[in-house]
Amino acid sequence: MSAQPQPLPPCQADPALPAYGQQPRRSTRQVRIGGVAVGGDAPVVVQSMTNTDTTDVAGTAKQIADLWRAGSEMVRITVNTHEAAAAVPHIVERLAMQGIEVPIIGDFHYNGHQLLEREPACAQALAKYRINPGNVGFGKKRDTQFAQLIEFAIRHDKPVRIGANWGSLDQALAAQLMDENARRAESWDAGRVLREALIRSALDSAERAVELGLARERIVLSAKVSGVQELVAVYRDLARRSDFALHLGLTEAGIGSKGIVASSAALGVLLQEGIGDTIRISLTPEPGASRTQEVVVAQELLQTMGLRAFTPMVTACPGCGRTTSEFFQELAQVVQEHVRAKMPEWKVTRPGAENMTLAVMGCVVNGPGESRHANIGISLPGTGEAPSAPVFIDGQKAVTLRGDRIAHEFVALVDDYVDRTWGPRADA
Repeated sequence: MSAQPQPLPPCQADPALPAYGQQPRRSTRQVRIGGVAVGGDAPVVVQSMTNTDTTDVAGTAKQIADLWRAGSEMVRITVNTHEAAAAVPHIVERLAMQGIEVPIIGDFHYNGHQLLEREPACAQALAKYRINPGNVGFGKKRDTQFAQLIEFAIRHDKPVRIGANWGSLDQALAAQLMDENARRAESWDAGRVLREALIRSALDSAERAVELGLARERIVLSAKVSGVQELVAVYRDLARRSDFALHLGLTEAGIGSKGIVASSAALGVLLQEGIGDTIRISLTPEPGASRTQEVVVAQELLQTMGLRAFTPMVTACPGCGRTTSEFFQELAQVVQEHVRAKMPEWKVTRPGAENMTLAVMGCVVNGPGESRHANIGISLPGTGEAPSAPVFIDGQKAVTLRGDRIAHEFVALVDDYVDRTWGPRADA
């Protein structure tokens, strides 16, 4: 007679963890980058990078402005030639004339020490320097040129991101660790050795910067790879071995849905574990697509995880055989685009509106219930249902919309709700 299966023990919530298992944010040193705080008790910061030729002052300034309006709180630019370095102060000046004071980060490889020496106005205009320890020089020059970059940061009182990268790993360090591994009684596999080389490149460079006089509160670390599991393993180890603020990003994530899914999978795990102080979603833009997509994805990742609120999010059903009309899809898109377009204004005049929840549902099955859970929700008629759309506000049915102006009337209700809830009070 086979043994009877034993009942599973009841689930026990860990009282040390917040609701839903999300772990507390890792404690880090806080770094000031222009007017933005990274690490410590600051919220996770969204950043992005331009793909313009930096010598094109107007084009680069325009793309930075677009990224900033989309919600990028810091923007990195390539500084690879003397002409690019000379353009940086003019880019910053052009942005300031538009009232845009987003911190600009200079991305240096190979010749950064020369560029900062020759263009002191560039060194001063940038809010932060990004240094890749694998690309500052080779052989005996590496230590000297790294030291020069750190000395410029100290002289101009600038923070530094020491950003190691899988694609430009310090080969001398990798060879050293391979030799050490060969002498181990139980050797590591090659992947673990290379991960250790990446981590050591970042940590050893940070300690060298501190020895040279750069304060620990002026250092952000990153160690980027292009594989999801490798990135999670690297950052878990990096977080365990240091208290520096960490920048997260899956390098060369890819184009379209592949890049979005891969980045979200990797960063979502780390953020859930409390690791990460600033993030970038490194998407390859689709032909003709806006560079701002990577900013929107980063914001939506943080917002769907409950870490920050940037813009009202729209809950919408995926559709099924009950919803053969595309109207609910079109309305969901109209509403999402409307609130995104309004957010720059609401951010100033209606602070708090970013926390609003909206629902656009397509039939009677889940529509009324989901709509009641949102601040404002609409349940559109499905196939064969009565041609009416009840609107629920804060859980209560408020009005029923009919006819061909439902989209216009619902958007107007959203605007009215924002004005009533977050607008200036008469007694203010």
